[in-house]
Formats: sequence, C-alpha cells, structure tokens
Amino acid sequence: MAGGNQSMVSEFVLLGLSNSREVQFFFFVIFTIVYVASVLGNIIIILTIASDSHLNSPMYFLLSNLSFIDICQSSFATPKMIADFLVEHKTISFEGCMAQIFLLHSFVGSEMILLVAMAYDRFIAICKPLHYSTIMNRRLCIIFVALSWTVGILHSVSHLAFTVDLPFCGPNEVDSFFCDLPMVIELACMDTYEMEIMTLINSGLISLSCFLALIISYTVILVTVRSRSSSGSSKALSTLTAHITVVILFFGPCIYFYIWPFSRLSLDKFLSVFYTVCTPLLNPIIYSFRNEDVKSAMRKLQSRYLNSWKY
Repeated sequence: MAGGNQSMVSEFVLLGLSNSREVQFFFFVIFTIVYVASVLGNIIIILTIASDSHLNSPMYFLLSNLSFIDICQSSFATPKMIADFLVEHKTISFEGCMAQIFLLHSFVGSEMILLVAMAYDRFIAICKPLHYSTIMNRRLCIIFVALSWTVGILHSVSHLAFTVDLPFCGPNEVDSFFCDLPMVIELACMDTYEMEIMTLINSGLISLSCFLALIISYTVILVTVRSRSSSGSSKALSTLTAHITVVILFFGPCIYFYIWPFSRLSLDKFLSVFYTVCTPLLNPIIYSFRNEDVKSAMRKLQSRYLNSWKY
C-alpha cells in the first residue's frame, strides 16, 4: 500500500503495564506519588535557583532549564497512564498519539543537547577556570538552551513527518502505556522495514553523538581533576559524579531503545517507565538535593516562606 494519509484508525488501544486490577491499583498509588514528587521536586529547584542570587551562575541556569524539561518529560504521558489505571478500556485518539510521539522526542532531544551543554560548562570551569566567566556568559547559556529546544523539536518533526501519513487500516493495539514510535510504526498497513531503519539512524545519530561527546568531555575533566590536589578538587569530583550518574541513567535506556528499537522484551515496558517517569525524579535528587549550595538555598527559601506566613 502506498503512503499518503489513508489512515482508517481513529484511535489506538494502549495495553498498559498489567491486566490485573490489583496490580493496576498498586501502580496507580505508586506512580501518582512518584509523579507528584517529580514535578514538585523540579519546581522547587527552579524556584530555589531563581530566588537565590548565590546560584546565579551558568551551571545553575542550565540546571533550572533541565528541571523544566524534566517536568515536561514526566507530564507528556504519565498523567494519562495514572488515569488509565482506573479504567478498563485504555484508548488514545490518533491525534493524541501523534502528539505524544512529538512531545517525547522533543523533550528527549532537548535534554540530550542540554546535558552536553552542562558537560561543556563543567569542562570550562575545571579545565579553563581563568576564562570561565568570559566564555560561559549569559548569552552563551541562552544560546545553549535555545539550541537544545531547536534540535529537540527538529528531531521530533523529522520523526513525525513520515509517521503521521502512514496508512493505519487495521491493528490498533499498542503494547505500552503511551504511543511509542516503533510500536506505532509496526501497526502501519505497509512494509515498514525502511521506515524502521530511518528511525534507527535518526535517533541513533543524535543519541550516540551526544553520548560520545559526554564521555569524551567527562574523561578529560576527570583526568584534569585527578592531576590536581587542591581542596576544590573534591568538590569538583562530587559535582562530576552527580553529572555522570545522570548521564548514565538517562542515556542507558535511551541507547538501548535506539539500538534495538523494534525488539519486544518484557523488560522494555519497565525501562520505558524508568525512562519517562523515574528519571525526571532522580535528576533533582542526584543533581541538587546532595549539592550543599542548593540545599542551603532551599533552607533560606523555606525560612523566608515560613516567616511570611507568621506575619
């Protein structure tokens, strides 16, 4: 069957994570807690950084933008997944499905570029400290953020451009809790082999290139830190550990899905949950709540609001 908008499917059925009512109720409680904690945690980070002049540095500016992306990433599918635990027939409209694909790849692509920008920030701070304030100015930070969103949206549009016009004329069951691009492509009434290769190349290029850039950057930074014996090296190493942990947690599932995007293992669903629901919660914990500067700023913010309530 040729391409073109020959879609006869008006909605897709999401099979979700489990058919058991008891398990679904358990998931409803757990994921509601995780989602609320994730959104609140990232909002607190944004408010803390915005309210404290001591955190007016490029690293924290980029971190607040990462928190905003994490809020977006955790919200594109999680609220619907939570609501679907309470209903028997889980469906999503064709337009809603395409919107989920667009949002997911926009947010993921943006976060990849932003993580590279944060690695560059640490590279300049540790390897070229005397030139840090000159190089990492506010203008460059804004360019990094704008570039991350531009790349993310273009990456997403390149996927959606050929997906939205695929002929969907029969099967409409997606074995996931959201519209996962490879699963949706497989439902098309045509040979999708070339489409699958295009998806693999498109997604693989951005994920692997960003991952390699991060590995090279952090390797150079770690070598530089280990060659020094100053008191600031331990603090720098602690910050780097947080960055590297986030990179591994983010890119691990990401690269797995992009290298084997059309494999179907029971592990895939739970990696998808970790990737879309849990990672946005782990980022504020790893990056900020163990950062003494951020914790101190949070205590000041808390005291300020408590005093305002008293008066």
